[in-house]
Amino acid sequence: MTMTTTRFGRPTERRVRPTGYLVLRAGRGSLLLHRRTFAVVTVLVPALLAAALASLCLGESSVPPADAVRSVLGLTDEYDFLIGVLRLPRLTVALLVGAALAVAGALIQTVARNPLASPDIIGVSHGAAAFAVAAMTFGWASASELPYWAVGGGLLAAGLVYLFAWRRGLHAARFVLVGIGFAIALRSVTQLFLTKGDHTVAQQATVWMTGSFNGRGYAEAQPLAWALLLLLPAVCWAARAQRTVTLDDDTATALGVRLNATRLGLASVGVLLAALATGTAGPVDFVALLAPQIARRLTRTAQIPLLATALVGALLTVLADVLARTLFSPTELPAGVVTAAIGAPYLLWLIINNRTGGRA
Repeated sequence: MTMTTTRFGRPTERRVRPTGYLVLRAGRGSLLLHRRTFAVVTVLVPALLAAALASLCLGESSVPPADAVRSVLGLTDEYDFLIGVLRLPRLTVALLVGAALAVAGALIQTVARNPLASPDIIGVSHGAAAFAVAAMTFGWASASELPYWAVGGGLLAAGLVYLFAWRRGLHAARFVLVGIGFAIALRSVTQLFLTKGDHTVAQQATVWMTGSFNGRGYAEAQPLAWALLLLLPAVCWAARAQRTVTLDDDTATALGVRLNATRLGLASVGVLLAALATGTAGPVDFVALLAPQIARRLTRTAQIPLLATALVGALLTVLADVLARTLFSPTELPAGVVTAAIGAPYLLWLIINNRTGGRA
């Protein structure tokens, strides 16, 4: 950032460092980092590593931390089946699903300018779930093809919400209300599919709808990992584009921002991430709602920080999975039950806080 000043009647420029930011220089290039965001990320990374280690160690059979690390590094084969076959693939799925849902929630909340907007609130996850459950119930697709059906359902649901909410622009409150209406309708459609299919398959679909990482492995993680890798440039663009979307419409238009196109691009990336995550592990509720707001409150930034949000989302899903496996052992709960138990009170608090005029 530069500032023009005058010295002896001649204009000169001097660099002004924004307050609260770190400037990292490498040759002629430089990188501007928000100090608090950088500090939060440096705390979240070891916290996530500790949660991942707990996920590998805890369960019906416990593993010492040192042995778990050695097993992951291939230094011992004592726990090959328990760590390498059962827990590590499951942990990988939880990390990817949490990060994808969190970033999806951040982008959709940015577009809607509303902390209540998330894929599981406005119908995107319900559309993905409806298509996936239909494919499972009527035998239209195998387990490996479910993510693609979920993407189709999520895109269709998001498109309908966007279409019905559009009235010479996208109003945040209308967007959320229309999304909630579609979410209720799609949940009813999903229940209808469950009553029409085979009883055994319907039971499997019901378990899948609770959002569980049980039985998930590298086969389910691979499509989501490739999708995240392919969408990484779009997410990097979104991290920059969300700065302009948070401005009011008149200011953004005056700056030459194609606001509607930018919003559509951000929403599309968010919908793809949410639909893929839902197809991989089922609807893990409230992660997309919680993670962006937790990250924003930790970093105290004007925009939702995507990297911190992804770390918070991964941390939430891993901890939820650990609690789901250990709270009532040997009985195992779906991770979605734990995230719902945390997220539902937060949603009520958020609604009450908005209604009373508090900042959310």
